[in-house]
Amino acid sequence: MKIKSGDKVLMLVGKDKGKIGKVMKVFPKKNKVVVEGLNLCKKHYRPRREGEKGEIVEIPRPVDVSNVALICPNCEKPTRVGYRFENGKKVRYCKKCKGKV
Repeated sequence: MKIKSGDKVLMLVGKDKGKIGKVMKVFPKKNKVVVEGLNLCKKHYRPRREGEKGEIVEIPRPVDVSNVALICPNCEKPTRVGYRFENGKKVRYCKKCKGKV
């Protein structure tokens, strides 16, 4: 998977199309990511104790990796990611500006 937690991504589909957010969590086996503040879903919580009120909380739901595009920190554009070896280490790079991601 070419997207890691902490990356800035652009949503390509859905109600949040065109919005930018930060990846909070990555699920490589499911091929999904959770983006902070995007793809929010309302969750209803029951009251736990007597006299307490129930609440509605918005939580971010996982999105398929194919529905987000990584934003390059150098050129600030949505881009595809490639890999190359530098000094024996595998490094991600931006396909547009050829800079390190």
